[in-house]
Amino acid sequence: MFTFTPLLGAQSSFSRASQSILELDGGIKILVDVGWDDTFDTLDLAELEKHVPTLSLILLTHATPAHIGAFVHCCKTFPLFTQIPVYATGPVVSVGRTLLQDLYASSPLAATFLPKASISEPGASTSAASAAATVTEGDAGHTEAGNSGRILLQPPTAEEIARYFSLINPLKYSQPHQPLSSPFSPPLNGLTLTAYNAGHTVGGTIWHIQHGMESIVYAVDWNQARESVVAGASWFGGSGASGTEVIEQLRKPTALICSTKGADKFALPGGRKKRDDMLLDMIRSSLAKGGTVLIPTDTSARVLELAYALEHAWRDAEGSEASDNSLKGTGLYLAGRKANTTMRLARSMLEWMDENIVREFEATEGVEATAGQGQSKGGAQGQDGAGNKGAGPFTFKHLKIIERKKRLEKILTDGTPKVILASDSSLDWGFAKDSLRFVAEGPNNLLLLTESLHKAQMPEDANESQRMTLGSMLWQWYEERRDGVALEKASDGELLEQVHSGGRELIWTDVRRAPLDPAEQLLYQQYLATKRQLQDTSQTRGQDNLDNAADALDDRSSSTTSEDSETEQQGRVLNFSTSLAHVNRNKLGLSDEDLGVNILLRRRNVFDYDVRGKRGRERMFPYVAPRRKGDEYGEFIRPEEYLRAEEREEIDMQQRRSDSQMKLGQKRRWDETGPNGRRLSGSSSKRQHLQKDTSAVDELSFGEDVDGADAAVSSDDEPDDQKFEGPAKAVYEKQSITINARLAFVDFMGLHDKRSLEMLIPLIQPRKLILVGGMKEETMALAAECSKLLSVKPGAADSAAIFTPTNGEVVDASVDTNAWMVKLSNNLVKRLKWQHVRALGVVALTAQLRGPEITPPEDDSAESANKKVKLLKDESSSGAVSTLEGSKPAAEKTDVFPMLDTLPANMAAGTRSMARPLHVGDLRLADLRKIMQGAGYTAEFRGEGTLLIDGQVAVRKSGTGKIEIEAAAQSNQAAGRGAGSFLAVKRRIYEGLAVVSGW
Repeated sequence: MFTFTPLLGAQSSFSRASQSILELDGGIKILVDVGWDDTFDTLDLAELEKHVPTLSLILLTHATPAHIGAFVHCCKTFPLFTQIPVYATGPVVSVGRTLLQDLYASSPLAATFLPKASISEPGASTSAASAAATVTEGDAGHTEAGNSGRILLQPPTAEEIARYFSLINPLKYSQPHQPLSSPFSPPLNGLTLTAYNAGHTVGGTIWHIQHGMESIVYAVDWNQARESVVAGASWFGGSGASGTEVIEQLRKPTALICSTKGADKFALPGGRKKRDDMLLDMIRSSLAKGGTVLIPTDTSARVLELAYALEHAWRDAEGSEASDNSLKGTGLYLAGRKANTTMRLARSMLEWMDENIVREFEATEGVEATAGQGQSKGGAQGQDGAGNKGAGPFTFKHLKIIERKKRLEKILTDGTPKVILASDSSLDWGFAKDSLRFVAEGPNNLLLLTESLHKAQMPEDANESQRMTLGSMLWQWYEERRDGVALEKASDGELLEQVHSGGRELIWTDVRRAPLDPAEQLLYQQYLATKRQLQDTSQTRGQDNLDNAADALDDRSSSTTSEDSETEQQGRVLNFSTSLAHVNRNKLGLSDEDLGVNILLRRRNVFDYDVRGKRGRERMFPYVAPRRKGDEYGEFIRPEEYLRAEEREEIDMQQRRSDSQMKLGQKRRWDETGPNGRRLSGSSSKRQHLQKDTSAVDELSFGEDVDGADAAVSSDDEPDDQKFEGPAKAVYEKQSITINARLAFVDFMGLHDKRSLEMLIPLIQPRKLILVGGMKEETMALAAECSKLLSVKPGAADSAAIFTPTNGEVVDASVDTNAWMVKLSNNLVKRLKWQHVRALGVVALTAQLRGPEITPPEDDSAESANKKVKLLKDESSSGAVSTLEGSKPAAEKTDVFPMLDTLPANMAAGTRSMARPLHVGDLRLADLRKIMQGAGYTAEFRGEGTLLIDGQVAVRKSGTGKIEIEAAAQSNQAAGRGAGSFLAVKRRIYEGLAVVSGW
């Protein structure tokens, strides 16, 4: 059984996020991708939250927001999410971590809002909630969220993001892996995962899932064409390899899940070189006029391709002698909060990139070694001579990285022509939106888009969560071309199209973080108290809760056994409001009868309680054994308990001095210390380090503008504006800007086109084809085309089936096989000779199928048979009417299966001659190489898919899986060693396979 359910990304015209549920036989659920769009709406994750308690494992495909954007949010919000095993390739783990660190540092909405349900909790301040629910004009478009929607939760820190990503299990390409399952998952029963290169991003994955008879290929966002950095998809086995047959592992799957993005676009004639030349011609046309070029791109995946192409173009321009080259002396910048980390990771992931990158790196290492020798002989001249050629693929000489907003603004306002790569491609967050304010008004400037967001307009009935991004607005202008098109001449004589903006005004809603008002701080404090109370009631707090032990006691809230404590924990979590009332019983004026035995703790001067006729814990004194915080090594040590007297007095003096300097009526911040050194919430060590005097404390406490503090500091390394710790709210402001810059587009998406889809899908030959990941028009057009290519015939048993589900629609794509359960006779089982191939047992048999046996087995004793007969007689005499009432007879109540038995002697001889031997298993040349080397033979790879042993025996494996062994023809005298090698190779191959035949 196999069912597929797309949660996000199916036939969607406004969201690029991808989430899918694959359910296999036995209740195994696999979540593929945890994507999120640029609106960061938690309602998009509501359906995913329902599936979390039943997930077996999670697979991640690409390090882009559309595939892993919600991963950290789910880890932090859903309690069981971190217990589910997650699998991805190494680059997806590394680059994805920096992506989400940049995302949470740049986008306020990524932190998500305070849940609206927190206002309706018991004890919430009505005045604070009503006052905070007021929405100003600046919050237009978010009225449904109210104040609870404006208060932001604390975003995860960089350490938390790194910890969540450390839970991901890294995999390598083309290595089958049997994953682990979650604690609440059924057994996986031999499920095997294999990752293959997808070609869209570095480390991007095409997942092959093998479970029983199901062979599923999950291929979303792939690219067959080779690029400068990213190798092509592994459909044909190699880096950008081509052929007429797909590799055996990915061919003829029972289900192929393929994305339809790019199904309506055609490949650019000339391929990658033509694309790179068009990009440079667009840049030269703007730089020649003294303009600035802004290229919005992502911060993790496709930016590597752009950065590599532009860096090498600048290197070529520096070595060129042409005087009219506009790239010489022009600044080239990459702006991103984690750009340095991304490029450092790129230098450590060269083996995941195209083989040309590896060759360039190896050549660079050779040049550096030669330069080192020349420097030792000829001094500094040798180093300078090789310095221009010794730069590695991602060792940038011309591309300068910017990670601070102030430095970016300084560069944008210097008036010189430049090229800026900025995050993000949506222009909704990151440095691309900040750069747009400086680049948009210049008529000679160019806004160069690298991703097509066509038809991403908001539906008529859409709400604020489906609003258009800045990138989609500009793409809509580019497609409309209302103000005309400017034609620029390229280097090859062709004309380049650049769309005029016409001075149109671009209006959007900007979001920024701001400190909370007093009423909002009270609401946030109540939310924290409620959350802390939930944690206190769901788990034992230890010594911190000993003071409130009496309040926490009730008839169902205490136990002395481990079984009762587990029940208590579950009950409190499920009935939080009830337990919250129980905790505060001493404040509700309960009677002595309601308190029960707890009266000994709740009432003063009460020392006696009548236990006559009582049961359970009412007969015992309500004593709770204190549990101290500690681990297997002992109790935790608190340094503050071991202070010297003079140290304690010094701390008290500092605390009294700070309390005396507080303004009259001023409230402490949420993370400041209270009276007697008690901390209210969180940690304020970092904030105290940044504060210079008490005036800064006052400004931050009241949430005033902190731009003045940044303006007073001229260093570019200072933190950016609006960088404050503590709770914050989202402030919506209408922004407008006049666009005079030209708009242009060069396709750097790195996705498959229409020709690739129409060529590869018939070669893959899937039995079931599921199309997701694109818009409705793209999906339906590709489905109609694939029905012709795959010769889909309605009602035909051997015809492929094509599915085009929508979000939430369940598709049954099980393999079309009929399985029957049979029972093997004892005589047949004794004659079976099993052969083991890895984790499978294989046997071939020839048997005779008989009808089910209704009579009891022959080996039963006579006494048991007599008992059964007597029992049947008693049942028939006492309940003869039961059969007439619709119940089944006793013989039909048990499961009855047909039986396989041995063949008679006269039939066995004829069938044995018809049986042909069969080889079962898969031979990997890498394993054969290790085996032969361990046996003392020399084995090395020569060429593509050829293993040469002892220089005489060649073993090849074709695309269909056929194994070919070739040996050099020699005389009998010289064939001793060669013949031995040939026979040894055959013997080792047969040992790795199971040779089965009927008998």
